[in-house]
Amino acid sequence: MNISEYMQQTGLQARQASREIAKADTGVKNKALLATAEALDAARETLVLANEKDLESGRANGLDSALLDRLALTPSVIDTMIEGLRQVAALPDPVGEITDMNYRPSGIQIGKMRVPLGVIGIIYESRPNVTVEAASLCLKSGNAVILRGGSEAIHSNQAIAECLATGLKAAGLPESTVQVIKTTDRAAVGELITMPEYVDVIVPRGGKGLIERISREASVPVIKHLDGICHVYIDDQADPKKALDIAVNAKTHRYGTCNTMETLLVHASIADLILPELEKAYAEKGVELRGCEQTREILPLAREATEEDWATEYLAPVLAIKVVADIDEAIAHINQYGSHHTDAIVTDNYSLSRRFLAEVDSSSVMVNASTRFADGFEYGLGAEIGISTDKIHARGPVGLDGLTSQKYIVLGDGHIRQ
Repeated sequence: MNISEYMQQTGLQARQASREIAKADTGVKNKALLATAEALDAARETLVLANEKDLESGRANGLDSALLDRLALTPSVIDTMIEGLRQVAALPDPVGEITDMNYRPSGIQIGKMRVPLGVIGIIYESRPNVTVEAASLCLKSGNAVILRGGSEAIHSNQAIAECLATGLKAAGLPESTVQVIKTTDRAAVGELITMPEYVDVIVPRGGKGLIERISREASVPVIKHLDGICHVYIDDQADPKKALDIAVNAKTHRYGTCNTMETLLVHASIADLILPELEKAYAEKGVELRGCEQTREILPLAREATEEDWATEYLAPVLAIKVVADIDEAIAHINQYGSHHTDAIVTDNYSLSRRFLAEVDSSSVMVNASTRFADGFEYGLGAEIGISTDKIHARGPVGLDGLTSQKYIVLGDGHIRQ
């Protein structure tokens, strides 16, 4: 296979399909989603057999148990994919929505219309269910999509691609609206991210190394986040029980997610009261604590935190703790060391909570809630294509609206500019 020619052809087909899907009405798009759900349900045996090839190859190549678990298409995972398609079909269609209409002194009307981005390239690893999630969101938002999954899931993804093609065909839409790359050659990624004539935006989902490479080499705009260095700041006017519950949940609910707290900031005046209670709770969960000098005076068993700890996404049962003088120091620390992902304050002081919301430069900022809520499903988006910490049109969990843009529309009745 000539990778360059293959990817150019894939891009051309996606561009052509994007013009068809952009003008498809909601009913047609929903029909494609629901028909895909039926196709997945009918193809359960085929999906499992294809997935077993990937699992066998993964075991032979030494994939660890966690990666094998993410790779597996169990009956419950297939059920979730089917339900996800039905949920996306039930979501409001953002395409064509007109807002902000107003008359200008000239007599013309100005407004904004929500429109698809065009062609979206998505690069991801391991989990084949992402193929369905990404395809469904792109389809509902009127975009064509080129999907490049990890080589470890090639057989599973191609089996899923057949179901997606069946769904699109049933709705009378071009099968090239959703294309799953058929080669595991990494050169395909290099081609995909350097085809601005065919691809409008790239969404990388995977490890930091992958996302850094895509960001560095792409000549197409990228929607991304690199790290999830999330903070919880416990203010001196926080309710102790709320503080304890939130700080424990934000760290221990799941360790390997990008919205897990990695650094805890505690106001100096309550540190000697709250930290011993938190130490007990974290000890029960097996969390290793690393603290600043003031923290270690209160918690002698904590390891000394280094400068590197403040800028580390552990994705593990490890937590950095810093005692701060006030909210000013907390905000300064977050804006210096954070990754602009998700940060929270625990306080009963309304004025301080408003300051935190306004001054913390992150894509999600929370008051009296766990950082673990930073998620497309929890935000009512139905699902998400990923998290964006960029300051472009999409920031935070990216759902259907994030896969669209807005264009100005002007309505007149023979108006001319004087």
